[in-house]
Amino acid sequence: MNSSFALKTSLTGKEISAFRKRNGLSRKELAAFLNVSIRTVEKWENAAEEISGPIVALLSALDERPELLDYYRIGEKKYPLRMYYMSEKGVSTIIDVDMLNRKAAFRNYTGNLIRRAFGVKEEVTYEDFEHFLRSRCFPETRDKLKIELERLGIDSYDPLAIIRKTQGRMADDDFYIIIEQ
Repeated sequence: MNSSFALKTSLTGKEISAFRKRNGLSRKELAAFLNVSIRTVEKWENAAEEISGPIVALLSALDERPELLDYYRIGEKKYPLRMYYMSEKGVSTIIDVDMLNRKAAFRNYTGNLIRRAFGVKEEVTYEDFEHFLRSRCFPETRDKLKIELERLGIDSYDPLAIIRKTQGRMADDDFYIIIEQ
């Protein structure tokens, strides 16, 4: 064996197909998880020769820790508005919000407390959500606020409207927000 790691160096198409089926994944879902095309997954599964490369290490690790598939799976929306709190590393927190009934729910996709939308909090209130929105906007007390709101095409100070225009980007960090409705 010519390796520094206790991993296989190649997989057969049948092994890749068996992994996918064992974990209840469609080809489309496996492709999405691996960030490859569905055609690539089909090609791997139907290959006559053994497949090598990063896919082997990743599937080997996932075979030992299949719960990681669920950890990274994005669930159904709980409320009508969904926000993705993003960093340079990808999705940090997903927040679902019901503005009408003043409810918020979230799920973290990182163990790094600094990258989480609500830090150490395990439960959030709607007020916590409102505070988070304001934290991703320029302050309401900003000098020449009306000029900034005009520049953004917003009539009044509304944190959600500001975030829709700015993605909640701040000058001093790499975080931003994607809103899905």
